[in-house]
Amino acid sequence: MNFKSISVISLLLLFSTLISCNEYQKLLNSDDTSGKYKQAEIYYNSGEYRKANRLFEQIIPKYRGKPQGQRIIFFFADSYFLTKNYYLAAYQYENFVKSYPESDRIQEATFKAAKSYYFSSPKYSLDQKDTFKAIEKLQVFINLYPNSEYIKEANQMISELQEKLEQKDFEIAKQYFTIRDYKSAIKASENFISAFPGTKYREAALFNKFKASYEIAINSIALKKLDRLLELKQQYDVILRYYPETLFLSELDDKMKTVNSEIEKLEPTTTTLTK
Repeated sequence: MNFKSISVISLLLLFSTLISCNEYQKLLNSDDTSGKYKQAEIYYNSGEYRKANRLFEQIIPKYRGKPQGQRIIFFFADSYFLTKNYYLAAYQYENFVKSYPESDRIQEATFKAAKSYYFSSPKYSLDQKDTFKAIEKLQVFINLYPNSEYIKEANQMISELQEKLEQKDFEIAKQYFTIRDYKSAIKASENFISAFPGTKYREAALFNKFKASYEIAINSIALKKLDRLLELKQQYDVILRYYPETLFLSELDDKMKTVNSEIEKLEPTTTTLTK
């Protein structure tokens, strides 16, 4: 195929696109409700969801209360979902559920509404309001339809969202250590371990608590130092009991050399003071 042939084909495609766009604009501006409905379904079935969405939006008031209304409102919600406009998709799916509680697509609409909230959940470092909302909606779906074909996917999404919340809390505890707010780092680590007992971050959380406790203990006044150093030994034993091959072993052992050395210096002094 030579350059001239390619140019002719390109021009024909451009001309065809312009005609198609012109016809679409005419349809949008027309009062042909039936024509809009037919063309909206054609656009939807061919994957042109944005065009379908605009047409569905225009004709919904005309078909509300009619047999076609249920189909149109579901496709309207679906066209938002398929163009990744998840907030509006969730709203429209929920509107469908309220409007047609006896529909045979009620389960699908409920699931897709929850899934829209899942997709709206931001990365872990941002506010997690939408993540909590997504978990709530997915759990409601699971409770309503425990035998649904979507249950496995719903559970998987909840697991992913919960892990995001875990990471959020874990990073907060780490951040306290970074800014040298060691007491808050210890408290945040303890709260995290208590809230997420099965988390994959547990080992690192125990280590973060140990590091923060170490900084406080080493820099403590004499009267409090020994007790805090002995507490560190207990923390060290706990980590090795659960994670004998911990990735943090080298740093733990280095710090424990200092801890044991300090204990040896303090124990005779403490004994003397006690006498």
